[in-house]
Amino acid sequence: MIPTLATAKSFISRRPYLFLSLILLALLSGGLVWKFGLANNNDKVQFTTATIERGNIENLVTATGILQPRDYVDVGAQVSGQLKTLLVEVGSEVKKGDLLAEIDATVYAANVDSTRAQLTSQQAQLRDREAQLKLAEINYKRQKNLHAADATTREAVETAEAQLTSVRAQLDMLKAQIKQTESNLRAQEANLDYANIYAPMDGTVVSIASRQGQTLNANQTAPTIMRIADLSTMTVQTQVSEADVGKLRVGMPVYFTTLGSQGRRWYSTLDRIQPTPEVLNNVVLYNALFDVPNEQRVLMTQMSTQVFFISDQVNDALLVPVSALTFTRPSRPGSDGATAPARESSAAGVNPEGAKMGTDSATRAASSPPNNMANGVEGADRQLRPARAERPAKPATRPATVQVVTAKNQQETREVVIGVSNRIHAEVISGLSEGEVVVTGTRTAGGPNGANAGPGRFNPRMLR
Repeated sequence: MIPTLATAKSFISRRPYLFLSLILLALLSGGLVWKFGLANNNDKVQFTTATIERGNIENLVTATGILQPRDYVDVGAQVSGQLKTLLVEVGSEVKKGDLLAEIDATVYAANVDSTRAQLTSQQAQLRDREAQLKLAEINYKRQKNLHAADATTREAVETAEAQLTSVRAQLDMLKAQIKQTESNLRAQEANLDYANIYAPMDGTVVSIASRQGQTLNANQTAPTIMRIADLSTMTVQTQVSEADVGKLRVGMPVYFTTLGSQGRRWYSTLDRIQPTPEVLNNVVLYNALFDVPNEQRVLMTQMSTQVFFISDQVNDALLVPVSALTFTRPSRPGSDGATAPARESSAAGVNPEGAKMGTDSATRAASSPPNNMANGVEGADRQLRPARAERPAKPATRPATVQVVTAKNQQETREVVIGVSNRIHAEVISGLSEGEVVVTGTRTAGGPNGANAGPGRFNPRMLR
């Protein structure tokens, strides 16, 4: 018999307390089901794991830099005048001695002609003085012979001697004037030659500062006409923060990428670190420079570069995620005598080495090399890698602990020794084998995007 609405109303009116008890019991049952069922499923904590694998690891110091030609010359004008002819343009390839430009040389040519005419006149006077000197010598000799024969007076001999001395003095003075005129003539001829601008080196015209028809004034400063650079070898000028410059050493390997290189790397070694810093917005930056071949002219002036100095590098090493490590004891002093803190935890994905970063390193997270670059995969057309610089000392090792998942899904705390590390992976010296599984963190299944919740109490059922 199906109960009707009237029957239900009659039951409620006769037994109201029993009906209310049934409603409360149903609500209580639903709440318990949600609390111990759905709520537990939503808040279930799960462990994240990673497998120990082999790969390449690099400890890098990153910075930004700018490309500049290693050898360049600013070609200027040594004389004033109108730039009459400009024979090159930006991008022209020139050889040493090629004519680049011409300055109007009308005035300088006239000065050369005037000085040459003056020199010709003085040389004619010199020949006249030489003839007078010869005549004076003959007259003086004749007067001496006559005086010896008592045929002339002593006064006549003295007069002839004085004339000879005077002619000799005039001859010396004229010779000095000729030397001065010759010197002026060389200067005038040099100014005339300076009106023609020649290339001082082989290279490429990378910029032109003066235009044809422009008047150049060289009386105060030498005006720059153009810049010639040798683009076959480029210099990368990198600015490194004071917090990171201590990690650099001359001869260490370095590579860089450009904005349009599509993952291609250029390798070199650090050549020099300039001791005088630049202070920009209260940030102390040191210039680190190195050269790179550019035979194919792929690299251009003023290109921005992302530079990676390889502090330490190990190939085919056992790699463990840094988030799986917990550093519990002070490390053995390294080459620089530094030790790690008494307790460092990396379970949340923080590298103890990267806790203190320089101001220039603020861009590291955004400019870290892609995964394929971190694993040593390079562009097919990359240039030849130079010989690796010798390390000054063996890098420091640090003890740590990891949570290893055994074959029975049980937790096992194991001590390991860590070598080279970066913000993502660390080299395992001892304590782990390839293929083993370690716990890297925890996450809540019902949380946003399964966010990491850090290390927690291990439960084997959470791995299932």
